Amino acid sequence: MVNSYKKVVITFIAAILLLTFAPLASFKTEASSIGQSVVTYGEKFLGVEYVFGGTTPNGFDCSGFVQYIYKQAAGISLPRTSVEQYKVGTAVAKSDLQLGDLVFYANTYKPGISHVGVYAGENMVLNATSSNGIALVSMNDSYWGPRYAGAKRVIQEAKTPDWFTDVDNSANTYTAIKTMSDQKIITGFEDYTFRPNEKVTRGQAAAIINRVLNIKPEVMSHFTDVPKTKRFAYDIAAIREAGIMNGFDDKTFRPDEEMTRNEMASIIQRAFHLTMSQTAAASVNYKDISTSHWAYEGIVTMASIDKTGFFTGEKFYGTHKATREAFTVGIYNALNAK
Repeated sequence: MVNSYKKVVITFIAAILLLTFAPLASFKTEASSIGQSVVTYGEKFLGVEYVFGGTTPNGFDCSGFVQYIYKQAAGISLPRTSVEQYKVGTAVAKSDLQLGDLVFYANTYKPGISHVGVYAGENMVLNATSSNGIALVSMNDSYWGPRYAGAKRVIQEAKTPDWFTDVDNSANTYTAIKTMSDQKIITGFEDYTFRPNEKVTRGQAAAIINRVLNIKPEVMSHFTDVPKTKRFAYDIAAIREAGIMNGFDDKTFRPDEEMTRNEMASIIQRAFHLTMSQTAAASVNYKDISTSHWAYEGIVTMASIDKTGFFTGEKFYGTHKATREAFTVGIYNALNAK
């Protein structure tokens, strides 16, 4: 039983790490994937003869070949000659070459910049040679190597955002979202969005709360619809045993069911042992909630400890679905409640 717990924990941690670090990988590889497309497309023409002034698959010269494959594979327009191509893009060191970078040579058939190829990886250049046509040539080639004159990158890496693209840093919920995200309690997605309006499911709520409380369950399977292999099964078992979230009469937990703001308020109050004060009860006057409502204490507590202004207003809208933004603010407030 202990080993099964460890496997579940390891699987859960791996999933969290994957969600946390995957965005960086996708952004960093965007430029290289375009470069790969250019190289892969260019390799289709291996063996095509060299024709001075050639710009089509019937025959290419060096700059005509580079111009053609960039346009066809990446939709990028480059100048016609190697001299003009050398003036565009960003200079890169030989040691930092990436797929698709333009590699320039000097003093071939004329003084100065006179030839261009495309870096194809593994120290090879996709090159339009007069002797073998389009070919892969080593950077250390006895003829081309000494004539290397530099490289340019015309495919720019996408700039990695330093904040979620769908959350303005002037928003009143900014501090709550940033704090919870930095602490890996409620993280963002691979496309650098936070998706504040996306709804929270019961399973997600259990996982979020247990990232804070770190409760270890005694028994994994309590519900007929939450097998041990189910996502968030560990957290659901833990939160249930702690009396924070219960299941339904039919012995299901319904982990994929979205929760209401009423349920969110009640759950957060129980999870963090928050007590409604009489002062809070007197100061919170939502028109859509009465003192007899089953979630009244949780709702009033949620509003009274709010440090963001998110829960201000005449109504609480308790029957509306709880969003990621609302849940983040609720957890943030609970952790900072005095």
